[in-house]
Amino acid sequence: MMGDHRRRVLDLYKRLQYMGREYPGGPDKFRQRCYNAFKRQSTETDPEKIEKAIGLGEYVVKEIEALYSLRKYRAMKRR
Repeated sequence: MMGDHRRRVLDLYKRLQYMGREYPGGPDKFRQRCYNAFKRQSTETDPEKIEKAIGLGEYVVKEIEALYSLRKYRAMKRR
């Protein structure tokens, strides 16, 4: 069970780092904030809290995707 959580958390972290390359505030700022958020939760051992944190991370991924889609749409609209 813990191996599954570890794999999912690492996958989430990698996806967030990849998506943060084009973040409006700058990739370095996003990378640092993401690192700090994961570091704060690194000592968590309760499976329910880990699942909740993973769910929140998935929500953030979807929000970033929506932000990028909106930015692309606006750029296309300007042309």
